[in-house]
Amino acid sequence: MAIEHAAVQVARKPWGVGDLHPWSSIDVAGAPVGELWFQRTHKHAPIPALLLKLLFTSEPLSIQVHPDDEFARSIGLPNGKTEAWYILAAAPGARVALGLKRRLTPQALRAAIRDGSIADLTQWCPVAKGDIIFVPAGTIHAIGAGIVLAEIQQRSDTTFRLFDYGRQRELHEECAVAVSDAGPVQAQSGPRRITTARTALITSQHFVVELIDLPANSNWALNADRETWILAIEGRARIALTSISVGDAVFIEGDRTGIEVGAGGMRGLVAYPGPDPVAALLQDAGELTKSAGMSAGDALKSSETVEVQA
Repeated sequence: MAIEHAAVQVARKPWGVGDLHPWSSIDVAGAPVGELWFQRTHKHAPIPALLLKLLFTSEPLSIQVHPDDEFARSIGLPNGKTEAWYILAAAPGARVALGLKRRLTPQALRAAIRDGSIADLTQWCPVAKGDIIFVPAGTIHAIGAGIVLAEIQQRSDTTFRLFDYGRQRELHEECAVAVSDAGPVQAQSGPRRITTARTALITSQHFVVELIDLPANSNWALNADRETWILAIEGRARIALTSISVGDAVFIEGDRTGIEVGAGGMRGLVAYPGPDPVAALLQDAGELTKSAGMSAGDALKSSETVEVQA
């Protein structure tokens, strides 16, 4: 059982930024910060299956690809890397790359990496605040400049670069060719409403990502029977004894607790292992109290389930 205000690890990147506000008050003096990794606070705690990050870009990231579980295990790694991005902020003209404009043979992909023409073959599309993008392992992708996003991923840092805008970092031609699905991406399914407060943004084998929108001064029962990450993106709330506001994250596992929402309401992202949404994850404590005739305290401990709406 665990309820922890997540610790933050800073990752400095050549494409990062010098100002993280309003997402973090960390002093970024020195090299630019590209990523904030949320970690469990207890050093000897079991390692979670998922990793939650914030990314800040002032320049485009490399064009890259990640392995799936099968390839990762073939080279001695525990798992591959499927990820999803939720756009928190985007400058005018901001864009991301996902897949290629046309399908390439392995030989053509290898040649495009060697001569740099892969940069012209990637499929770029504009993004705006609130967009969600699913990036399955094997998808050639890149993140452009002027973006702040939350990334939820399998816990892996394995990246194979195909193009790096002259930064003189190593490219990984052989592995990139071996793992890439070198063609256009399939259309992604849209968000699906679960309850009035919950929307499923991504449902996949590896994780579920939800957007929660909790009204001002409301109380909720949270039943996290598996590892669960909550990132506040608007407003304030109190989860157990932990107060969170914009940019704060909480890790919960095998625990039931309450969420007390502040006067301005709270919106957040919730991520947990897939493949399906957990019906009883979040319930209105006030409604539970009314329907069951129990006290507010008992309502927060209730494990009754609710139906998932299509």
